[in-house]
Amino acid sequence: MEVILMEKVVNLGQLGDIVKVKEGYARNFLIPQGKAKRATETNKKEFEARRAELEKHQAEELNQAKARAEKLAGMKVTVSQKAGVDGRLFGSVTNHDIVDALKTQGFEASKSEIRLPNGPLKTIGDYTITLALHSDVVADIAVSVVAEQ
Repeated sequence: MEVILMEKVVNLGQLGDIVKVKEGYARNFLIPQGKAKRATETNKKEFEARRAELEKHQAEELNQAKARAEKLAGMKVTVSQKAGVDGRLFGSVTNHDIVDALKTQGFEASKSEIRLPNGPLKTIGDYTITLALHSDVVADIAVSVVAEQ
């Protein structure tokens, strides 16, 4: 299925690109989330009429993401969990726990923005976590997992 991208999609294309994707990916993800429209003649004409507006909106989102990244740069977050004597946690520290810790420090983030490449944190220690705030903007924060007293 051919679709017109309404915003930049990682590993797929830029705003306005006409790309060929699998039917299920288009129907179940791209189109419902407003990231793409079917590449029909009427949609192509409508897109060209709105191109300037969409580019302006995308630039505003990028600037907001850059501003958030500047605020988050170098931030340290502490998460306390119950742990055994060997330093292993009873449970794990997930995206949800990190979002809650950020909220207590006054920063908004969503679970989908947090990238844990090795999965949930299962031991006490210091970790560097990446937040993908935009397809072009990432911020690194330090997460310190400590044993609950």
